[in-house]
Amino acid sequence: MTTLTDVPAPVPVPAASPSPDHRGSWIPTGPMIRTRIMELRKRRGLMITMALVMIGIPTVFLGIRLLLHGVDPKTYGPAGGYDIYTAFVSGVLYVFGFILAATLGVTAGSSDLTDGMFRHLVVTGRSRLALYLARIPAGLAIIIPVVAAGFTIVCAVCVFAAPTRVEFNGLRVPANLSRAGLENWAAGHPSEVICDGPNVQIGPNDAGIGTTIQNFPCNNGPNPGGGPTITKQGPGPQAQPQPVSHAQAVQAARFIAGENYGDYTRHFLYPSYSLMIKSGLWLELEVLIGFVVGLGLGSLLGQRTVAVILLIVLEIVLTPILSRAKIAHLINLQRAVVGLATAHLAPGGLPVLGGGGGGPGGGGGNPGLVPESTTVAVCVIVAWLVGWSVIGAWRMMTRDT
Repeated sequence: MTTLTDVPAPVPVPAASPSPDHRGSWIPTGPMIRTRIMELRKRRGLMITMALVMIGIPTVFLGIRLLLHGVDPKTYGPAGGYDIYTAFVSGVLYVFGFILAATLGVTAGSSDLTDGMFRHLVVTGRSRLALYLARIPAGLAIIIPVVAAGFTIVCAVCVFAAPTRVEFNGLRVPANLSRAGLENWAAGHPSEVICDGPNVQIGPNDAGIGTTIQNFPCNNGPNPGGGPTITKQGPGPQAQPQPVSHAQAVQAARFIAGENYGDYTRHFLYPSYSLMIKSGLWLELEVLIGFVVGLGLGSLLGQRTVAVILLIVLEIVLTPILSRAKIAHLINLQRAVVGLATAHLAPGGLPVLGGGGGGPGGGGGNPGLVPESTTVAVCVIVAWLVGWSVIGAWRMMTRDT
């Protein structure tokens, strides 16, 4: 006898749901960003140029100064210090950082088109907006570390190889004195301050100080060198030199020290840590602006040469002119220049666009700049970043394949 058992029918296995397709999303993915980084890094000529300019120039220049000072310290001054720092940050890293960042941005925005790869990217189904936005973090991941490396070298040398004493207009002055401390030091050295110290401007209420400085007996008679030039107004004979008492000399020395305290603070042995931090963030802001503007312009024009030339002209020629020449009917247009806005946000003490110090509010220590408030400067920078990003993304989304 055979027993048959019921065999249950096989339960159908539900089909696996297909993984969601994110190719149409406008948000760039990690692999897209890494691919853009690899594409930019293959531009070996551009990568080498960036390293040579932002890292090589500071290294070679400061290295030579260190060597010369080590061989003959009496002839060649220290390699570091405040003056070297401000010259490099505002004269080299600031200008070349923008130009190199803009060049990298133009390359990122136009390379797919010039290399004939744009059609292949579009047929993959990826969002064109995502393809454009992926270039921003990719380019910044390259240019920001390069600028940071050069800036770190400058900071290290300027701090650790700073001078051990301050030479202030020919005077050997103790460093890091307060205003009262500098005036007290000047009161103890009235002859050195009056004869060898810096010039001062004498106002109408300081005529007695001006007379004391003019009549003070230096090496070759009454004040042959330092001190202000006093000009007698109107006809008549010039006043004869009058003897100067010690109390008058001390008063004049204190006046000279007080009037030049702002300049004295710029001769500290090395830049403060707060200034270096603010300067580093300010330089990276300049790099961000240069890259985003270059990316948008490169995408708009679709080729690199003309875009790079236009941005160099903007940074080297137009920005200095429009930032310092006050044109009455174009003053609001001048305030829309991103270089002027960036200069107004520069940390105080940095000579930006031709001299003086930066800082918000009318140019801070640089009264030669076209006046602009901090709020307006921030709005101009944001408008340039957003505007050029929109223009570049629009051009990529509407370009024919």
